[in-house]
Amino acid sequence: MSSASSAKPSLELLRSLTDEHVLRALMAQERLTRAEIAARTGISKPTISDSVRRLSEAGLLVDTGERTTGRGRAGSYYSLADGGGTVLVAAIAPAGVTAEAVDALGRVVARTEAGLGRSAGPDLAAEALVAAAGRLPGRPRCAVVSAADPVDRGSGRLVRLPDAPFLVGDLDPVAVLAPLVDGPVLVDNDVNWAARAERARGCAAGVDDFVYLHLGEGLGCAVVTDGDVRRGHRGLAGEIAHLYTVGPDGAAMPLTEVFAALGLRRKASTAIDVEALRDATNEVRAVVARAVCGTLAAAVALADPALVVVGGRWGVAPAMIRAVREEFARSPRGVPVVQAEVATPEMAGARARAVDELRTIVIAASRPA
Repeated sequence: MSSASSAKPSLELLRSLTDEHVLRALMAQERLTRAEIAARTGISKPTISDSVRRLSEAGLLVDTGERTTGRGRAGSYYSLADGGGTVLVAAIAPAGVTAEAVDALGRVVARTEAGLGRSAGPDLAAEALVAAAGRLPGRPRCAVVSAADPVDRGSGRLVRLPDAPFLVGDLDPVAVLAPLVDGPVLVDNDVNWAARAERARGCAAGVDDFVYLHLGEGLGCAVVTDGDVRRGHRGLAGEIAHLYTVGPDGAAMPLTEVFAALGLRRKASTAIDVEALRDATNEVRAVVARAVCGTLAAAVALADPALVVVGGRWGVAPAMIRAVREEFARSPRGVPVVQAEVATPEMAGARARAVDELRTIVIAASRPA
């Protein structure tokens, strides 16, 4: 055995690992005593006490002033210090921009909104994003953004695609938010964030391979394989609006054109008229379900999912889910079709990633320079 492979970890490394365990324990639980931290981590009480002292001196932990009650020596409760900061979570959608300040415990400290509107363009969208983020307290340590438009994987800029119902041009959220945030700005499409949320704590919990189909004013799809969202070369994987399927008269046409042919678009817009679709007859609903299942057949053929999750404002309507299930059951490679469960899934998915990023930053700050 070489001397390198038999070398013991340095004391500094062991202290660093212990500090990380302590921080993660207090990120999972708002307050804990040193004895409780020791029990949760399996690390000895003296070692935990040393770590709590170091982290307190570094300003990362605070004594809450609360004490245990009952028999025996009273224990002090510790929590993360406010110096852990917050992360910015933002969603850009036709209804407007929503911004949240979230702490390392996953708590929403503050929330603001700014109006926008369809086809707002990049300048108005940038103003709304800055306005919403600027009203939050403190300076975020990083940011995670959900956008209702396609997102370029390399740059984080929004991408203009033909017939997209919500167009803000080539908005660059990274550049817009950089002056307001200390760390990185991560941007992805809202449907991808929604799929991550469903896998984390929704109807696809623990499922490694599934397709998330978003049916709302716009059309979108996220493909999850081996537990990860597949974004594609540019980040445009899952943009299904122009995938050819079966139209009202049986002819092949892009999925988005089916709604135009059925008169189910909003006036002077490519956005789907959700209210009109919800009030549609069974015959119209059957045509829509057949068109949707044509795209699902393609997704199943290419991705081989174990599950299809359907979300979006009209996608989760009971009558629509039922129609899609019945139609897709006739497919030679049909898979279970389930309704999405997570509320505001795009924010939930982005928020979870933001908390992970913030925790990584806090833990990195505990390590010696």
